[in-house]
Amino acid sequence: MKNKDRYYMALNENNGQLNEIDLGEKIGLCENETMKTIVQLMSEHKIEYAENKACNYRVLKKRK
Repeated sequence: MKNKDRYYMALNENNGQLNEIDLGEKIGLCENETMKTIVQLMSEHKIEYAENKACNYRVLKKRK
């Protein structure tokens, strides 16, 4: 999914500066699309819910 990959990269680069909804809007997603994308990324264990400055999600580090 193109939106999922774009959001994941934007979240990684965001470093907690924007909240999750504003970040989605920055890349052209509405609030509903953003929330669906977050759910998909969480189900794939790519992100987790954790306070990270203004954002409530952070990218999980890859395990070796």
